[in-house]
Amino acid sequence: MGLNNRAAALLAGLCLLGLAAASLAQEHGGSDRGHFERDGRGQVLDNRFNHGHYYPARGSVVHELPAGYRPYTFHGSRFYFYGGIWYAPGPGGFIVARPPIGLFMTVLPPFYTTIWFGGLPYYYANDVYYQWLPDQGGYVVVNAPPGADQPGAAPQSAPPPAPAADNFYIYPRNGQTQEQQAADRYECHNWAKSQTGFDPTAPAGGGQGPTAGASSDQYQRAITACLEARGYSVR
Repeated sequence: MGLNNRAAALLAGLCLLGLAAASLAQEHGGSDRGHFERDGRGQVLDNRFNHGHYYPARGSVVHELPAGYRPYTFHGSRFYFYGGIWYAPGPGGFIVARPPIGLFMTVLPPFYTTIWFGGLPYYYANDVYYQWLPDQGGYVVVNAPPGADQPGAAPQSAPPPAPAADNFYIYPRNGQTQEQQAADRYECHNWAKSQTGFDPTAPAGGGQGPTAGASSDQYQRAITACLEARGYSVR
């Protein structure tokens, strides 16, 4: 690589680092700065919605990615994910970054907080919001729900009632909270409904004719499979 090319690459990297630092100042400053506290060692406590976990500051640089990271590509750009932290290639290694809106993933951060806005569950960690996509069986990075980033914003105190289902009981094998159980039940219901066309909350299951019984059985199998995959025993 020629001198001019190396200089251009270095300049681009420094610009990226500057943008990341500016993003950090904007996201963790202003009227909402009370939710993010620095510990003096480059770590930031994210306490929005009582999340209560430390993460490296956005814009900080690491020379190597942690073992066990997951790689993602979004519109031709590379991102790397580990422990609720997102990285992007940068000068001297990798920059702690914000993931782009629309990035799809199959797993949530190991520590996340379930919140409800507008009757919908969101998953929050490290100043990033995720939502479940039932037709794709995974999660997508989304914008903050309306009002969530306003000073003093609070999610709904309780999730809406879980959709009714036919004669089964779920037991949380992994100690899931009531809020998480409601979110999982809600999302598995939506997924099973999208897969089978049957909705137990609608009159006649939303269907007509002799296939309604078969659709009900298919719905039961689908929601059971979804809940078991999320760590529940279904009886």
